[in-house]
Amino acid sequence: MQSIQKNLDKGSIMKKKIHPSYHTIKVVMTDGKEYLTRSTWGKEGSVLRLETDSASHPAWKGGQKHLKKGGRLDLYKKKFGNIGA
Repeated sequence: MQSIQKNLDKGSIMKKKIHPSYHTIKVVMTDGKEYLTRSTWGKEGSVLRLETDSASHPAWKGGQKHLKKGGRLDLYKKKFGNIGA
């Protein structure tokens, strides 16, 4: 407990030189919008250009279509409808 208190008195209990650099980068979305954020990616001032984001991916845009049409009876008839004909 005393060693923790000594470290707290020094101002930091984090180990030196083991943590990645945390700095400001620019993110460019697929539609051209830009914003600044803090990250461990790249170096200070780096530009991250996204290939897929919420503006372009169908999971967020609602572009997915359900392929299953009809109910269970329709599927049964489609699969087994011509047996015994």
